[in-house]
Amino acid sequence: MTRTRFAIVLLALFALAPLSRAGEVPTKAVDCTKLMAWLIGGVPTRDLSRLAERREWTFVGDDGCKETLRSAGADAKLLSRISKGSTARALHGKESCAVQLSEAGKLLRLGRFREAERNLRDLLREDSDNAALHFALGAVLRQEEQWDEAFAEFTESARRMPDFPEVHSRLSSLFYHLEDATNAVAEARTALSMDPGSAEAYKFLALGLSLSEQYDAALHAFQESLARVPDNPDVYYDMGLILHEKGDLAGAAAAYRHALQLKPNSWEAHTNLGMVLHDQHEYDEAIAEYLEAKRLAPAESIVRHNLGSTYCDKGAYDAAIAEFSELFRMDAAWQGGHGCMAKALMSKHEYESAIQELHRAVEQNPMGAIEHRVLGQALLLTGKEQEALRELQIAVSLNPDSAMAHHYLGTALNGLHEYQTALKEFREAVRLDPTADNHYYLAACLINLGSYDAALSELDTAARLDPAKPVYRARKNELLRLMKTAEVR
Repeated sequence: MTRTRFAIVLLALFALAPLSRAGEVPTKAVDCTKLMAWLIGGVPTRDLSRLAERREWTFVGDDGCKETLRSAGADAKLLSRISKGSTARALHGKESCAVQLSEAGKLLRLGRFREAERNLRDLLREDSDNAALHFALGAVLRQEEQWDEAFAEFTESARRMPDFPEVHSRLSSLFYHLEDATNAVAEARTALSMDPGSAEAYKFLALGLSLSEQYDAALHAFQESLARVPDNPDVYYDMGLILHEKGDLAGAAAAYRHALQLKPNSWEAHTNLGMVLHDQHEYDEAIAEYLEAKRLAPAESIVRHNLGSTYCDKGAYDAAIAEFSELFRMDAAWQGGHGCMAKALMSKHEYESAIQELHRAVEQNPMGAIEHRVLGQALLLTGKEQEALRELQIAVSLNPDSAMAHHYLGTALNGLHEYQTALKEFREAVRLDPTADNHYYLAACLINLGSYDAALSELDTAARLDPAKPVYRARKNELLRLMKTAEVR
């Protein structure tokens, strides 16, 4: 489903959902099935309690129905508030919850989403006009990451019950998943216009705002969410995402740590805290977080990838090799990590094994200039100039502004005695990055071409740029002796 299609459907939803006049609050009876569907769909009891009071919902149900609702998460406060009001306004004829709906709730709590989905679809075949059942099915499909199907169910729920704020929050979350900032914000604001006390709607408003890099506004919306539900670990986690993206590493780390205080077994929070610590070059602390995440979620490939990369950046190459080896055994199709594995292998002079890893990196990302360049460098180290030449030519074609790619391409050409072509590459490397090293290699190529005066000038520049490196002066003195010998002849 394209973003354009979503936007068109959203406009239709707005047309179907006129807001009540100021001060006007709808009064209606709510049956057990509807409440049960909302609860198993993940609507917090605090939000349902607030809506029940604000909209004067009434509820009639026997003790069995109340017990079923309680097992689905309804607390005494919700049941008490919904029981208030005149029974004459109640919806009669549905005094007990559907057994199948109760069973769907149990399956959801066990993580058996596919079976819960089948149960809800069976119920909808018998009651296709039930907005709450469409909402519950949408929630299940969202858990299964069936995004288009979830959107269709939430849309149908909103069409049949347009004044229910939670469905607009869920639509906002789906638009956020699609990186559609405009519609994510619009749906969150719609939810808040119906229920200003919704912490969830403020959370998705914040996420929608973050998509368009309105970070300060997003952080304000997160604070509004926390003002309503102070101890929500998910909000602190999402704040960490935004602060990290904003570049506030200290703030991001604090947010993730707060999330972990509230939810210590969140492997995602441990992983993201590890990423922040890695960016702060706190490698030991990052590794500790990744190890905890690995303990909590041993099957998550991203944790092992990040752990291996941090070992590599720390210089703990044996640990990096062990981690990546374990990752690739566990998930042979994992995209990434081969470059880091190659770096670790090259540090141990295992060049052939490193080259195999780099070939895998190139296969996974054939348009990656860095992958081709590093493979070319490794091939140069093993004396395979012709193969290196091919990889480095590709690297330069993919990223003509890479001084390193031009430098190593010049090195390969120089090794193949193609000095004139090598000279062009070294000059380009100097133009893009006039380091002492690039001037030095340009001088070496000029010496091979017999252009001693030009080479001497380049060596002077190299020695001036990096006076602490004796090799430049030594090579300059060698060249001066060579030039004197040439004059005598």
